[in-house]
Amino acid sequence: MRTLCSSTLIGEFFIIGFAGLVAMKDADLTTSTVWTVCGIAMFLCLLLCGVVTRPGGVALGWALQIALVVSGFVVPMMFILGLLFGALWWASVHYGREIDEAKARFAAQAAASPSDTADAA
Repeated sequence: MRTLCSSTLIGEFFIIGFAGLVAMKDADLTTSTVWTVCGIAMFLCLLLCGVVTRPGGVALGWALQIALVVSGFVVPMMFILGLLFGALWWASVHYGREIDEAKARFAAQAAASPSDTADAA
């Protein structure tokens, strides 16, 4: 799960940076405000890459996905990108857990196999 979720978060890191560049063109926003908000969001993406498998990591990831969609009120294209990354986040969590379960099953089978062959000899 960690690999898939981290890949999604790294993609979001870059999207947030690009959205910051677009948001700078808004006359109502100051450059420092844009980069403070974007910088915090980008930092959270990197931080979540390290804590996604810990308790609450996935929930924080969902909070980031919601924030990405809400950022569409500043940069309208973020509505679409936020929903896209929300779907990617869901897929990363869902299929990542399935992959982790499959790896655990294969590891258990591999651990059980050498003892079966030793008992037969």
